[in-house]
Formats: sequence, structure tokens, C-alpha cells
Amino acid sequence: MVAGSVFFEWSYHTVETEPVTVFPDGCRDVLLIDPPGARAFVTLTSFDFRPRHVALPRGTQITGYRLRPGSAVDQPVLDAIAADPAAALETLSHDIGAADDVGAVIDALALAGISVSGAARSLGTSVRTLQRHLAGLQLPPPDYWRLLARARRATAMLADHTSLTDVAHSAGFTDQAHMTREFVRWFSQTPGGLRRQPKVLNTLRQPALGNWTGEQISTR
Repeated sequence: MVAGSVFFEWSYHTVETEPVTVFPDGCRDVLLIDPPGARAFVTLTSFDFRPRHVALPRGTQITGYRLRPGSAVDQPVLDAIAADPAAALETLSHDIGAADDVGAVIDALALAGISVSGAARSLGTSVRTLQRHLAGLQLPPPDYWRLLARARRATAMLADHTSLTDVAHSAGFTDQAHMTREFVRWFSQTPGGLRRQPKVLNTLRQPALGNWTGEQISTR
């Protein structure tokens, strides 16, 4: 990935026809997809609430631009990228929008140990106003950001030999069973199952909700 203040550029190329699992990460991506034998096209992903599976034909090339949680692009930006893919970085750098207050809201909800009411208080507003604010921007509700950020933080703790009980405690879950339920909800796998899949853990550690300025991970 290539770092950016409001987006990260990444790329993916399929050598063989393969299924790909896309996990919830709190971000939307601008995708320039170049399938074999077909015309390239540009699309903007939606927010994911559970894992989804995508079948990619052999030889598919994807250049992606992961937008910072809270950022947005309008259709004219997508049209400009489709018209001149080589200028995508310049187009996004110039036209991407990320309202400071939205970023502050999401950052507050993603803090470790925070509740929705606690986040609202830290922002000087009420839970109801916070809910309306996000809904008015067509963004997921407060608990989406809070719960997904907590689950993603926990996945980052699975790479070492820390016990799952300690991971659950450190990440802010009630207990290991609570963490397992949330992992199944967001990732369709248990913590123990994910721990045995370093490639998937590597994917889940890429910059997104809760670790936007964290370690940069390369994709193929």
C-alpha cells in the first residue's frame, strides 16, 4: 500500500481464477478493475457489514484506492478516473472530501473502551444527535464503528502467543465467548481459526478503521 492522508493506494492481480473474501473494514474503496478480455471500469464499494465473497477471473488486475473512514467521492470523481485512470492519484488528491467533524466522530467511536454515550460526550453532543448526524451523511450507525474497531483491534493481537482470554480482556470484550461471537459476526471465523491463518490476519491488519496510520501492508 502507498500511504496517503485520506486514501491508500493498493493493487491486486490474480494469477489463477480464485475466490476472494472481503472483510468489513469501515472503509469504501474506489476500484479500477481491468478484467481479462473486457473493458476496464471504475466502481465505488459500499460499507461491508459481514464478509462477502468475490470470484475473480484469472488475469484480473485491480488498482484500489481505500478511502479514509468518513471520506467520500462523488460520481463526477469516478467518471474522471474512468476517463483518465493514469491521473487517478491526482484526481483523488484534488477532489476527495473528508469533513473534519466526520473524521473526529469516527475516531472517537473507534477509541478503545469507548461507549457510544462516552463518544458523544467527548464530542460535546448527544447520542441522538450523533445518530442523526451519521444517518444524514448516509454512514453506518455509531455502534458499527465502535464494534468493528474493537474487533479489528483484537485481530491485531492474534499474531503473537497471547492467550485468547487475555486478548479478549485487552480488546475490551466481556470475555472470550463474547469476543468469539463478535469475530463470527464480523469475520465469519473464530479467534482461534483466524490465528491459524496468517495470510488473513495480514489482510485484517491493513490500514482501515482503528489503525489508519498503522503499519502499511503490501498486497500482490
